[in-house]
Amino acid sequence: MATYALGDFAPTVHPDAFVHPDATVIGNVTIGAESTIWPQAVLRGDYGRIEIGARTSIQDGTVVHCTREHPTIVGDDCVVGHLAHLECCVVENGALVGTNSVVLHRAIVRTGALVGASALVPNDMEVPPGAMALGVPAKLRLDAVEPGMIADLAQGYVANGRRFRAELRRLE
Repeated sequence: MATYALGDFAPTVHPDAFVHPDATVIGNVTIGAESTIWPQAVLRGDYGRIEIGARTSIQDGTVVHCTREHPTIVGDDCVVGHLAHLECCVVENGALVGTNSVVLHRAIVRTGALVGASALVPNDMEVPPGAMALGVPAKLRLDAVEPGMIADLAQGYVANGRRFRAELRRLE
């Protein structure tokens, strides 16, 4: 895996996490147990802190960044889809951020909420528990997420991370 210290800050990656060799993790970043960081994902904790909880999937091409004033925090059992961009926001436990979506400064995606593919969650928006945020800018659809839907997806990525830890090998 490509992990880099920056000054006094070095990433902390739980030994049970899977960080793909083509992902990049820099600086003040913490990755929890059984989480998965997939190819071309970039977690850049150069100005502030990034926290990824346990059993969370950060998928291919995702960018996670922060500022000195605002960390980016992703809770446990979350799924962050391909090419997403998280910047200075909070994604609570059991939430899903869809493919190619953007969640910006001080936004909060609450427990069990879902940000739809290609949605833009603007600064300071709150997505309530069980709601979907859809569109550009995102509009809310309350009580739209099926119970257990996100948990099943998150568990699938935990299993896939175990498979990759055991079976991935580079061919020259």
